[in-house]
Amino acid sequence: MKIMWKQLMAASLLAVVNNSWADNQALTVEDCHLGEIRSKVKCGTLQVPENYANNSGDKISVNFAVLPAIDNSEYKAPLMFLAGGPGQAAVELATSLNRVFREIRKTRDIILVDQRGTGQSSALECDLEDEEDVYRVLPEDLNIEDVKSCVSQFKGDVSQFNTENAIRDFDAIRVALGHEKINIYGGSYGTRAGLVYLRMFPESLESAVLDSVGPIEVPIGMFGQSGARSFNLLLDNCKNSESCHKVFPNLAEEFQAVKARLAKEPITLDIQHPRLGTPTQFVLDDTKFTGNLRFQLYGVEGRSMVPLVIHQAYLGNYQPLIGLIARTEGEQLVYTGLLFNIVCNEDIPKVSAKMREIDAANDFDGAASHLAWELICPLFPQYRPSEDFYQPVTASVPTLILSGDLDPVTPPSNGDFPAKTLSNSKHIIVKNASHTVAMSTCASNIIGEFLTSKDPKSLDESCLEDVPEETFMTSVNGVE
Repeated sequence: MKIMWKQLMAASLLAVVNNSWADNQALTVEDCHLGEIRSKVKCGTLQVPENYANNSGDKISVNFAVLPAIDNSEYKAPLMFLAGGPGQAAVELATSLNRVFREIRKTRDIILVDQRGTGQSSALECDLEDEEDVYRVLPEDLNIEDVKSCVSQFKGDVSQFNTENAIRDFDAIRVALGHEKINIYGGSYGTRAGLVYLRMFPESLESAVLDSVGPIEVPIGMFGQSGARSFNLLLDNCKNSESCHKVFPNLAEEFQAVKARLAKEPITLDIQHPRLGTPTQFVLDDTKFTGNLRFQLYGVEGRSMVPLVIHQAYLGNYQPLIGLIARTEGEQLVYTGLLFNIVCNEDIPKVSAKMREIDAANDFDGAASHLAWELICPLFPQYRPSEDFYQPVTASVPTLILSGDLDPVTPPSNGDFPAKTLSNSKHIIVKNASHTVAMSTCASNIIGEFLTSKDPKSLDESCLEDVPEETFMTSVNGVE
């Protein structure tokens, strides 16, 4: 379930009363240790209705953690992190988030919640063996019966594992922890969750940060045009770099040549497994090639290696590409059951044939990013949000919107949607950043300033001017 579905994604994210629900009898909190955080933090669970329209029905346990403020002598409303994906488990990201938000944590609690369907919150997972090998299998080699078997093992009513119920869970935890208001930070799909939070419970929020926006108005899943835009910016930046252009003067042409070659005839190589050291095979076609490159476009470190990988592939050497794949092999990036459950029901049904056609008309990977949805969405149980779910979000809550200009999945144009409808907002585009700006730039410090001032239009953004331009590896020995 994990490896094959991750390959696919690489080749590719009755009305209910909106009152908060919380039962303090169902809350447990205890000291714990998480990841590499040295100090004790708080771990907890809250029992919530599986179906908020039936409070007396089945309950599920929502897992969360609190990274306590280092100095809480003067209480400040905490920051709740809304994870991406959909399908990331926030508590599993505690180590990295503790590092990114270390300045904020000096005076504010950081609250991490495993969204229902992830982590220890009734994860949508199964015991399907990872027999599909990331090196040997092509994305289109999906075993339909295996996926059906996996879906059949999900526990509970999966139609209730949706974005709106996740927000009800988050707000229930706010209430159970005794906070009148909180601040929220959402990254990637977490911005979609954040927008739904702004709609459902604006009175619960002091402020919101939306980083790399997945707006209500733009269905998640159509990544052809955004991926091509990001890749073409990389090509331009390489051309404008003296050292990169000198070593790779024909990068665009070499990329197209590799694609055409692999489309005509996939390759099979006998290799040593990079992690296990055992003999295995590496099978590669054009879809797998562009899918793995697209995954590298998410961050500046991965982007720096793309020209070298393309050039070496053009020369017939696929070891650099194998090395890139090995960097993330076996990582549980998202709980794919929740990812497909949400996207296949909340987003893909809103994608028209014309939208697919337009998105596929690109010179990077065509319609390859659609493959996962086409193969897997028909296998998932169906539910549908109300039409109200898709309306633009309006709110007066102070909101900071961040976009990376190099982003392959949530381009800056996405951030323009909430910027138009949220009356107290500002949209900042960072030229040399990619996906989730705060995770790799000084934007985390700007967020800290914003959480205090609550004024998105009077922030000191000057540090963003120092975010360096892209640099590229020009040989296997290092960077320009």
